[in-house]
Amino acid sequence: MGIDKESDVEANLQIGPTSMGMVRIYIEGQGFEVPMDFDPDEADEIAEEIKAAAQRARAANMKGKR
Repeated sequence: MGIDKESDVEANLQIGPTSMGMVRIYIEGQGFEVPMDFDPDEADEIAEEIKAAAQRARAANMKGKR
């Protein structure tokens, strides 16, 4: 499955700090758990990538509405 493919998989997403000073992104779905730990600088980079993707998605939505 690619990043631009739709999926019927449902999952819960949690993001928060760990007791070890890391940022955890935790994904849980039916039959799977994916804990991913990042140092704070990596987490900042991920947050920037998410914001940039949201901006591109908004721009694509605006083009589709014209």
